[in-house]
Amino acid sequence: MKYYIIAGEASGDLHGANLMKALKEEDEKADFRFWGGDLMTEQAGKPVKHYRDLAFMGFAEVIMNLKTILGNISFCKNDILKTKPDVLILIDYPGFNLRIAEFAKKNNIKVYYYISPQIWAWKEGRIKEIKKNVDKMFVILPFEKDFYSKHNLEVDFVGHPLIDAVNSRTRIDDETFRKEFNLDERPIVAILPGSRTQEIKKSLPLMLSVKENFDNYQFVIAGAPSLGVDYYQQFIKDNQVKLISNRTYDLLQHSEAALVTSGTATLETALFRVPEIVCYRANFISYYIGKKLIKIDYISLVNLIMDSEVVTELIQDEFNTKRLTSELKNILVGDGRRSMLENFDKLISILGGSGASAKTAQLMVKYLNE
Repeated sequence: MKYYIIAGEASGDLHGANLMKALKEEDEKADFRFWGGDLMTEQAGKPVKHYRDLAFMGFAEVIMNLKTILGNISFCKNDILKTKPDVLILIDYPGFNLRIAEFAKKNNIKVYYYISPQIWAWKEGRIKEIKKNVDKMFVILPFEKDFYSKHNLEVDFVGHPLIDAVNSRTRIDDETFRKEFNLDERPIVAILPGSRTQEIKKSLPLMLSVKENFDNYQFVIAGAPSLGVDYYQQFIKDNQVKLISNRTYDLLQHSEAALVTSGTATLETALFRVPEIVCYRANFISYYIGKKLIKIDYISLVNLIMDSEVVTELIQDEFNTKRLTSELKNILVGDGRRSMLENFDKLISILGGSGASAKTAQLMVKYLNE
């Protein structure tokens, strides 16, 4: 089978790579053409476009880069027609992917959507587009199946692929890890400022501002694979702060707590059972518009799945040095830490067992052969 896969951000690259690996086990003649990142590249060679050239977040940022976005959409449509795949597999990234789904459907190309757009949070009207243009939907959050059923659309709940990604990670012993990255013996506070330059600029300086209040801990930044070491140096004013690039899972395995920009990383951190604070600050215009449109109570996946504030979310003006310091103290020791870890265990149970990527690949190949 010829598979055309589109992932537009770092999390999509991770899930896309695991899906490709599983598809190769189900289909020995699997042939891939894809938009993604370094992990997908390891599975199938060079991408058509790398996600770092696609990722624009926020309403204002999208408007400023509209010409580039429209150019990418046009290029993608032409490339799909040239490739003539047996199936188009879309991974989240709805602003781009739903447009491509409509085009593919009009050209009689099967459309599978892996990892649902968060239409339960905003733009619920997109359900009409999905019902019209998507042949099969594979969801990874337990409440999504009920959401789609409410709209008379049957979808496959396959479990969350992050469980596999986390469980399959080989643990490096603590001494070896610290020696490799020249870390001392103090407990580690991981800083996960995101993968996009826009969010890093807004988050990282504030995250680092609490360091002086925690001399007994060392702060380590998780560098995004798509950004070089030089980019981060502008934010690091203290040579005691370390940067570890493209090794976020290894870092989380050895961390006592974490400061995390909202996104998939909030769930990854919880699955590693690392107490965390979720941080988010957007362009004022983007935040104002989003506040009017988004109809959910939480921004982190952990809280959304648990339907309660398991992890503290510091948003906009609440994301400041004073609040960060207070909340970090609360999760480093004592009842706040114990309570969060207990809730993480409940979260892992709710998400179901392992094997999401394999189950998805099996279903996709089965449907394609029917």
